[in-house]
Amino acid sequence: MRRWLIGGLMVSVLVVAGAGVGVWVLTRPGLDTVGKVAFERRLAVPPLAKSTVDEQGRRVFDLRAQAGESDLGRGKATATWGYNGSYLGPTLRAKRGERVVVNVSNGLAEDTTVHWHGMHLPARMDGGPQTPIRPGAAFSPEWKVDQPAATLWYHPHPHERTEKQVYRGLAGMFLIDDPGTDVAALPHEYGVDDVPVMVQDKAFDDDGQLSESGPFGSEIGILGDSVLVNGTAGPYLDVTTSLVRLRLLNAATARIFNFSLSDGRPFTLIGTDGGLLDRPHRLDRLQLSVGERAEVLVAMRPGERVVLRSGPPAPEGDFAIRRFQGGGDRFDVLELRAAAALRDSPATPGTLVETPRLDPASAAQTREMTFTERDINGRKMEGARVDAVVTRDTTEVWTVRNGHGTPHSFHLHDVQFQVLSRTGGEPVPPSLSGWKDTVYLPPHEGYTVIMRFADFADPETPYMFHCHVLRHEDEGMMGQFVVVEPGGSARVGAHHSHGG
Repeated sequence: MRRWLIGGLMVSVLVVAGAGVGVWVLTRPGLDTVGKVAFERRLAVPPLAKSTVDEQGRRVFDLRAQAGESDLGRGKATATWGYNGSYLGPTLRAKRGERVVVNVSNGLAEDTTVHWHGMHLPARMDGGPQTPIRPGAAFSPEWKVDQPAATLWYHPHPHERTEKQVYRGLAGMFLIDDPGTDVAALPHEYGVDDVPVMVQDKAFDDDGQLSESGPFGSEIGILGDSVLVNGTAGPYLDVTTSLVRLRLLNAATARIFNFSLSDGRPFTLIGTDGGLLDRPHRLDRLQLSVGERAEVLVAMRPGERVVLRSGPPAPEGDFAIRRFQGGGDRFDVLELRAAAALRDSPATPGTLVETPRLDPASAAQTREMTFTERDINGRKMEGARVDAVVTRDTTEVWTVRNGHGTPHSFHLHDVQFQVLSRTGGEPVPPSLSGWKDTVYLPPHEGYTVIMRFADFADPETPYMFHCHVLRHEDEGMMGQFVVVEPGGSARVGAHHSHGG
């Protein structure tokens, strides 16, 4: 009887404890750093990458993926990875019409790649998982830059290890200049009134090292409680002009950011993934999912301070997303500090660049893709399977949907697309009115998009489309397409590895 009583008591204690944990999980508040960040570190601005012009007239860059240690604000050195340094990488910059070569060497102890996110280039140069660079080896992709002025970025894309490598620090920006699709009146002085803002969240263990495990209940991977900008914790930016152009990049692996300014003032959206919009739009908040970019102008008055902030990206009714996927979290991100006297900036034009609209009636093919769990149309990524064969010089319309309640993000390699409609019938917001390569898929919703595959036929080497929540990508939420000549067929075979 005594044993039964003790056993029953222990079971009761465990049940009560378990219930207590359950109540805590369901009722604990979201992360909130608003008003709690001491902005004590000047924002690091990634240097412009050095380059040379070789005898063939090609602009040549060098990148080396390597391990190192960085000060990420934890009071001790944190083990990190970077390009040409210990964390992140330099900003590459090239002009439309230039041929570029990037000599990529792998100083890591595992395979990597470098994917040129948002770039229009041949499949063999794209840096997908089909072209791994072995440890100690190198790869030198070469292509002609031929797309509008835009804010792009580069990051690893190895099979099943993208989340880990990006999270440890492998990422950088790639800016394209093109007078024909830019506006001279906009801020252009890099690091002064035209500033890259790479936003990431990080989780740390008690030793100040990066934690790579997701929080309890997360279906999207790592969600950190600390936000870095360009690798800087608690950053501030000294502003010396009346307008500052922020090139925002969500370089996290899973978290969605919902940007606004702390005093509620509006900012001006001028560009998205693929370049400038047809006209500026005044907004008071802007949501960016993983991999999305936006260019915004913030007007400043002498001597003032204002904080770039991220509010909860999910509505109150989305309980599971707010509780387990970071949808209820708030962060102070970056403080803008205006100088006592500011240099006047030119007025922002009422029109920016013309965006030629693609005609759905000209589409040679329509496709539907549903993202559910870790599958697209019920299938996980397989290297030997081609999911779509696209004919060169044709236009296609794809409807991409989120088939369940977990957030996803659709990214397409090679080409930029235009958003035609939202599957729920709501109007398409200004932030989706220009050229895009990545778009957030809300639970049970999606978009119909249109794109043109003008060139770069290669039946043997696929491009990718996938969820840009990187853990989802690594776990199989990815597909392959090839571009072929009219009447051609896919001939995808072995991977094209470099070294080893």
